[in-house]
Amino acid sequence: MTSTMPPTSAPPAVIQKTPVEWLKKNLFSTWYNTIITVVLLWLIISTLISTVDWAFTTARWEVIPANLKLYMVGLFPKKELWRIWVLLGMICGLSGLSWGAIARNVAKLFSPTVIGGAAAIALFTVLIPTPWPNRLILLGFELMILATAWIGRAITRNNPNVAQWIPAAWGLSFFVMLWLLAGGFGLKPVRSGDWGGLLMTMFMAVVSIVFSFPVALVLALSRQSSLPVVKGFAVTLIELIRGTPLTVWLFIGDVMLPIFLPDVWKIDRILRAMVVLVFFCAVYTAETIRGGLQAIPRGQSEAALALGLNTPLSLGLVVLPQALKISIPALVGTFIQMVQETSLVAILGLFDLLGMSRSILSNPQFVGRYAEVYFFIGLIYWVFCYVMSLASRRLEESLNTGY
Repeated sequence: MTSTMPPTSAPPAVIQKTPVEWLKKNLFSTWYNTIITVVLLWLIISTLISTVDWAFTTARWEVIPANLKLYMVGLFPKKELWRIWVLLGMICGLSGLSWGAIARNVAKLFSPTVIGGAAAIALFTVLIPTPWPNRLILLGFELMILATAWIGRAITRNNPNVAQWIPAAWGLSFFVMLWLLAGGFGLKPVRSGDWGGLLMTMFMAVVSIVFSFPVALVLALSRQSSLPVVKGFAVTLIELIRGTPLTVWLFIGDVMLPIFLPDVWKIDRILRAMVVLVFFCAVYTAETIRGGLQAIPRGQSEAALALGLNTPLSLGLVVLPQALKISIPALVGTFIQMVQETSLVAILGLFDLLGMSRSILSNPQFVGRYAEVYFFIGLIYWVFCYVMSLASRRLEESLNTGY
């Protein structure tokens, strides 16, 4: 009698290639690939050389440090800037805790890439043309993020239920941050007209994204509804808003909204712009969520109903979590787009990053410094959008959404 061994399930061996072999296969495999590679390398290198030469010889960067406060917080009163530092501290602490909670199952929290990135950020912070006390505070915030990430990972590893309270902490912090910005209840009021620069851009982006998500969820579920009135209302609203440029809706909100409201209701211009951004972001997010809902097999909801769950519970506990999971890349793309489209509020005369840049360029002292100013604000937008993209990739890895 012969015995047989069960087949092994070991993964196939990974063939390691040398850099020369990789280059030959991917960049120089054929004569036309070689030509394309050489042409692209020439274009990239020549562009980099021209950019570096412009940055270090021609560009006049004094426009940036001279107006750094305007870029960051606009006309926010100088005596009240401590509120902005407190707000940043809250954001850094909660961001670190969130990072630690998301990465609690990762083998190594501070990988060489993370350490290198933290060192690069610290070096950039030291080189920022701002007073040294501000640089030291920013370095302290970076250490706070790393420390709270380690604490959050340690706590949520031992007690995973703690991670459920972090979103609630973010929600509560929003009202605290709004109190710090606007004042009242013991703090000196600050007019919204004094907000500006990066402060206004990030505030409008965060409000638009956060408040648009529940609206989008309702619209997506309504469009999937079997009730004709509910479905018709959702389809009409989505197609109406999505079929008109955001610029038009911003003008409608700024000019026409006060006409339809009673005289006693005086809505701030920033609030009117945020209402438009919320609904505009909501309709695009609703379509993204609807795509995720359609990707879930019908058997999932049927199985949930067979287990005794009613329709709301089957949606909330079975279908919707899976739909949101697979929609993360598209959702983040929509949110990144909204961060960029907040720059359109400059056409209303609001002093976000773009509006503040136009105001600075109107100063006779800085006339013609378009390249330096727009390069700087473009870099700011890129940093925040890249951080959002990086965070979404980490979230996908932690949730194992790669299917």
